Amino acid sequence: MTTRLRMWTVPLVGLLLAAPVDAGTFDVFRYEEATIADIHAAFKAKTLTCRALVQMYLERIEAYDRKGPALNAIVATNPDALKVADALDAMYARSGPVGPLHCVPLIVKDNYETTDMPTSAGSLSLKGVMSKTDAFQVKKVREAGAIMLAKSNMAEFAFDPMETVNSLLPGYTRNPYALDRVTAGSSGGTAAAVAASFGAVGLGSDTGNSIRGPSSHQALAGIRSTMGLTSRAGVVPLNLLADIAGPIARSMEDAVAVFQTIVGEDPDDPATAAARGRSIPNYSESLVRDGLRGARVGILRQAYERDTTDPEIVQVFMAAVEDLKRAGATIVDPARVELEQARRPQGAPPCGGFKYDINRYLAAQGDRVPVHTLDEILKSRRFHPSIQVRLQQAQDGPENGPDSPACKVEMEYREQVRAAVTKTADALKLDAFVYPTWSNPPRLIGDLNTPHGDNSQFFSPTTGWPAINVPMGYTRGVLPAGLTFVGRAWSEPTLIRLAYGYEQATRHRRAPAATPPVR
Repeated sequence: MTTRLRMWTVPLVGLLLAAPVDAGTFDVFRYEEATIADIHAAFKAKTLTCRALVQMYLERIEAYDRKGPALNAIVATNPDALKVADALDAMYARSGPVGPLHCVPLIVKDNYETTDMPTSAGSLSLKGVMSKTDAFQVKKVREAGAIMLAKSNMAEFAFDPMETVNSLLPGYTRNPYALDRVTAGSSGGTAAAVAASFGAVGLGSDTGNSIRGPSSHQALAGIRSTMGLTSRAGVVPLNLLADIAGPIARSMEDAVAVFQTIVGEDPDDPATAAARGRSIPNYSESLVRDGLRGARVGILRQAYERDTTDPEIVQVFMAAVEDLKRAGATIVDPARVELEQARRPQGAPPCGGFKYDINRYLAAQGDRVPVHTLDEILKSRRFHPSIQVRLQQAQDGPENGPDSPACKVEMEYREQVRAAVTKTADALKLDAFVYPTWSNPPRLIGDLNTPHGDNSQFFSPTTGWPAINVPMGYTRGVLPAGLTFVGRAWSEPTLIRLAYGYEQATRHRRAPAATPPVR
């Protein structure tokens, strides 16, 4: 093969109009689906530079985000991306990689604060807001050598788990596997961008579904951690009772590489005090090909069985169960959780929630934000009409802090749910529960009438336990479907081992046809 790699020097203002950069021997393994390990191997072999890699991804964004399939996944690209790449190339030449994520281009959800791109949470009410500091997770991945390549589109204020639309960008984010289908929400922009190889990996957030759901709809791996293992500091909140921030990637190996970097205690997020004194495992040790061998996995039928469940989803899931068996797992079916005793008192007021959390977040921002309360957001009228009712309901509702009677009731309820799930897991000696992440295929864009099928709002968010989505196959020939593993608190090493074992045994991930290699 002829070596075609060239170093291009273009002004930053002309970045997106630059001529294509060829990747030489790196093209052999299709950079658009390359893993972090592939990228680093190419750096070591001197067949790729950081600048060339960043340029490749920027060219894909230019070719496919507003043009061609017009995914509408990207809010902004980092104007300093090539400058950072040049600096990383210089450091690599002097002393090797700066860290485990050296020159890994990241797609970052628009609710993460970054110092080099605005943070708007998908809302015109926060358009153009610049941060003086990075979110904790952004800071950690930068220290590990990653490049913040672009901010991704999201459901406004992360409200909607089913579609990605907001007031900041016109139109919906499109699913690269079927352009008339939704990406799920609220991290749909990150997932679509990672699936289409606009970057190497991504960061999303998940209150009830929003890492795992978009990962399911785009054939990706997504990790929602134990509550308290990962910090939310610097991420615009939706509901801190359940908010989690974490990785979305094309492989479990890449998701784990990012996850390793972002875990740990952060004084700016009190929830992470739960991680104090806990040693951080080397999660890569859980990337074991036969990781399912000897595992006991329970089928959580409560999570997905309903009258509207799509038969093809059931068919794909049952095939996944057989794959789990062939890979050495013992299947316990059903693994029923007795939840009858875990009930909130009728009419109990909410604990915290969007009003409480967003008011405190905005108040802490000072003069750098144009609105300082939920009431000011409403009065600004700078939001998508689809969220007006939800904004107004939040504003009209109570604002109960963590020490309020309402929150004490909520904590008691959540403990009852944890006890019930623990009882089942212990009685059946389970390593994890599994279920299809969605009970229905991705909806048509604009369809709010057919069943959505979101299965992830209850078990992991309510218990605070971790959950991982991995691809489990396709419906309608092209529409991705995902498999969720849920385990006990702090059981990430076990869940990673099981999810990776399943991923390696099945290899369902494939690139979307709508975004082929740019030539």
